[in-house]
Amino acid sequence: MESADVANDLTEVLLTEQQIRDRIAAMCREIERDYEGRDLLLIGVLKGAVMVMADLARELKRDVEMDWMAVSSYGAGTQSSGVVRIVKDLDTDLAGRHVLIVEDIVDSGLTLSWLRSNLQSRGPASVEICALLRKPEAAKIEIDARYVGFEIPNAFVVGYGLDYAERYRNLRDVSVLAPHVYA
Repeated sequence: MESADVANDLTEVLLTEQQIRDRIAAMCREIERDYEGRDLLLIGVLKGAVMVMADLARELKRDVEMDWMAVSSYGAGTQSSGVVRIVKDLDTDLAGRHVLIVEDIVDSGLTLSWLRSNLQSRGPASVEICALLRKPEAAKIEIDARYVGFEIPNAFVVGYGLDYAERYRNLRDVSVLAPHVYA
């Protein structure tokens, strides 16, 4: 879906599909260099990271394994509750593995901090984070993400996997959702 298809629900396009693809390609070159000679397990965080994970995996010029985990701290709201629950756990044993968590956005940092700790407790060789977006102004906990696509303002964004009440995930761009939609 194009942003023009739901233009009345958006206030602005922050990142175009081409900008996103270009940045993902650049991050992939860094990942390939950093993990050369090591097996890599990508762990996508459902549902928001689906688009990022798919494009990242396709752009990497190396073999990777993938698994998925679903955690929730939002419900249908616009801000993280800080209470995390596992909705779908991994199928892969992490012991001795090099793990790269793939996320759509680092917002408050609460969920991602919890997730990183949870995965580190499973005995991997390493755990790093790759996020398409980061909102520095929204951070409640500082998250050391090794790969970050873009830093964005503290606005409620949708598209490219990000949603509001399960809508707008299939927008090709990342756009700011108009307050009248969620107010």
